[in-house]
Amino acid sequence: MKNIGFLSFGHWTPSPQSQTRSAADALLQSIELAVAAEELGADGAYFRVHHFARQLASPFPLLAAAGARTSRIELGTAVIDMRYENPLYMAEDAGAADLIAGGRLQLGISRGSPEQVIDGFRHFGYVPAEGETDADMARGHTEVFLDVLRGEGFAQPNPRPMFANPPGLLRIEPYSEGLRERIWWGAATNATAEWAARLGMNLQSSTLKYDEGGKPFHIQQAEQIAAFHAAWKAAGHTRTPRTSVSRSIFPLVNDMDRAYFGREGESQDQFGYIEPGRQAVFGRSYAAEPEQLIAELAEDEAIKAADTLLLTVPNQLGVDYNAHVIEAVLTQVAPALGWR
Repeated sequence: MKNIGFLSFGHWTPSPQSQTRSAADALLQSIELAVAAEELGADGAYFRVHHFARQLASPFPLLAAAGARTSRIELGTAVIDMRYENPLYMAEDAGAADLIAGGRLQLGISRGSPEQVIDGFRHFGYVPAEGETDADMARGHTEVFLDVLRGEGFAQPNPRPMFANPPGLLRIEPYSEGLRERIWWGAATNATAEWAARLGMNLQSSTLKYDEGGKPFHIQQAEQIAAFHAAWKAAGHTRTPRTSVSRSIFPLVNDMDRAYFGREGESQDQFGYIEPGRQAVFGRSYAAEPEQLIAELAEDEAIKAADTLLLTVPNQLGVDYNAHVIEAVLTQVAPALGWR
């Protein structure tokens, strides 16, 4: 059995070829797709976060709204760029959204990806300290965020408060029990996967990672998951961690599928650069008739190793089409692979 959800980047463009032409469309259709995915029996609705782009950017209003419209499906991010975040304010927003959703948030966070603007986090008021990189700053914000999610008091109360306080030091409110164990780190390297394990975060691995040996993408990703589990065990954590991988998977079951994605079946891993000096490996897309798709996916070592699979969806094709893709994976592919 495997948890299966979708991951949307929430793209929008005013182009007449897009069914998602405004920010309002992207947000409202994201909620509708979460509702549809829950009705289909999917396990998760996850959203990407990008700043200064025509994509989803402020996750907590979206997660809270989706939480109010659904009752079972997990709601998450993949990922929130921690370079931009005030960790205490984020803890308040996350606690509120998690309470609205009844404890269903699964928050993926990370250093983030290359940006639309130069050092965009500086416009948000965050500047790395002397001798610190932006990645260091993101990990520092993360450690503060994880610390306050424990729910322990740390702030000295005012001796003459406006409202009566509970005894002792005060914590961030609202506090949501268990959220600390539902934080995931989006790791692009084996080293950051191991760091996440030591801090007790779950692991998210995307459709790309930095190249660490030239092997096929799914092999490198499986090795990353293995390194994460080894570091988790060495850290002595008592709970079982979770790991997810993202994939573009399109069963070709009708003419529309073939028109949109028929050529994706020729996709192969690609090696390239997403930032200067660091080669990355980009995983292939999967698109084929269900029988062939099942055979190809059975050879993906990283999917085998992960407990959660996130299906990246072409959100600009609209809610109905993306619900169709999710349903096709759930009904025509997943059972044969033992995922259902």
